[in-house]
Amino acid sequence: MEPTVHKTVLKNGVRVLTRELPSVRSVSMGVWVAVGARDEIPAESGLSHFIEHMIFKGTRRRSAYQIAKEFDAIGGHTNAFTTMETTCYHAKVIDAHMATMVDILTDIFLNSVFDPAEIERERPVIFQEIGMMEDTPEEYVHLLSGEAYWGDNALGRSILGTRENVATFQAEKVTDFFHKYYQPERIVISAAGNVDHRAFVELVSPAFEPIQPGNGTPPRQTPSGRSRIAVHEKDLEQAHICLAAPGVATSDPARYPLALLNTILGGNMSSRLFQEIRERRGLAYSVYSFISSFIDTGMVGAYAGVAPQDAAAATQLLLSEMKRLKTELVSESELQDAKEFTKGSLLLSTESVDNHMVRLAQNEINFERDIPLDEVIEKVEEVSRDSILELAETIFSSDRLALTTLGPVSPAELPKDPADIL
Repeated sequence: MEPTVHKTVLKNGVRVLTRELPSVRSVSMGVWVAVGARDEIPAESGLSHFIEHMIFKGTRRRSAYQIAKEFDAIGGHTNAFTTMETTCYHAKVIDAHMATMVDILTDIFLNSVFDPAEIERERPVIFQEIGMMEDTPEEYVHLLSGEAYWGDNALGRSILGTRENVATFQAEKVTDFFHKYYQPERIVISAAGNVDHRAFVELVSPAFEPIQPGNGTPPRQTPSGRSRIAVHEKDLEQAHICLAAPGVATSDPARYPLALLNTILGGNMSSRLFQEIRERRGLAYSVYSFISSFIDTGMVGAYAGVAPQDAAAATQLLLSEMKRLKTELVSESELQDAKEFTKGSLLLSTESVDNHMVRLAQNEINFERDIPLDEVIEKVEEVSRDSILELAETIFSSDRLALTTLGPVSPAELPKDPADIL
C-alpha cells in the first residue's frame, strides 16, 4: 500500500505536501513554482532559467559560497531545474538535517538579492550552457523540432533563452519577473522520506505564509502545432532526424493509451523503432520515440541519428512505423508487454525518495490532487488495442506533422511531403 499523502494549504495559498517513508533515512524536498519558459514573452525568453541560476548566488544572510558550504557540511545534495511550465529548487539530506535543509532552501528562495555583480559573473556560464546544448546535436535537434512544430509560440523557444536576451538581463528585470510570477498560489512545497508532516509544516509556514498574493498573471497561449519540413544543414558526422506530431495534454485521459503507444513505437529496446532501425537494419545507435505533454496540449515524436546517406531511408522507416500504428491493431502480446514495462517502471520509481517528491508536486500542479499508483496502474490495464488504434488515427494525421533534420542532409534527399507516407 502506498504511503498516505498529507496536504496543508497555508493562508496565502501556498500548498505543502508530504509523503512519509519511515523505512528510509533521507528527506527529499522541492520548492516548486508553476512558472516556466512558456510564461515568457520573447524579450524575456530565458529569464525563468536565469533566475534558477541566480537563486543560488547569495541572499541577505548567505553568500553563494556559504550556501554551497553549508549544504556540503551536512552531506546534502541540492540543485534546480526549469521546464516549460515549472521551476523547481530541490535538495536531499539525511533526516537529522531536515531543519537545516529547510532553512537554506527557504532562504535562497525568499531572500535572494540578485546582486548585479553576480548577474555579470553568471552570464558567461549561461552562454556556455547554450553553447553546450548547440554542440550536442541529439539535444539541439529537439529544440529545432520544437521551433518547427510550435512556431512562434513560447513552447517553440529554448528554455535557456538566447545569447542576445541573456546579455540584456539586469537586476531590475530579473527582480520584476520574480515578483510578478513567484506568487503564493503558484508555489508548491513537497517533501518525501522520513518526514513528519506537522513538523515539516511548522518549519516552512513561518517563512512562506507571509508572502503576499499577487495580481494574477497573463494566461498561457495554446498553440495548435503545424506541418513543416525544417532542414538545418551542418557539417556533422551524423544526420539527426526528428519527427513531431500532435500529442495530448498532461491531464487528458488519452495519456494512458499514448504512454503505451509510445512504448510500443520506440520506448524501449523491444520497441518497433529500435528493433527495425537498429537491430534489423543497423542504421542507428540512438533511435526512440518520445512524449512532451503540457497542461493544455502536447506533442509526440520520434528521433534517429544515422549516417547522412541513410537519412532518407531512416525517415521513411520512422514514418512507416507511425503509419502502421494507425492502420493495424497492435498485437495482444505487444500490448501486454507494454503494460508490464510501464507498471514495472512506475513501481521501480517508488524506491527513490526524489521520485516521490517530484510526483507529489507534479500531481498537485497538474491535477490538484494525489493520484495513487494503484489508480494509474488500473488505468493502464484498461487500455485496449482499439483505443491505441483510435488514438494513432487521430495524432498521426497529415495536417500537423513536422520533420526536422540537422546535419549534412539536403532537402532533395528527403520526402517532399512526409504526409504522403502517413
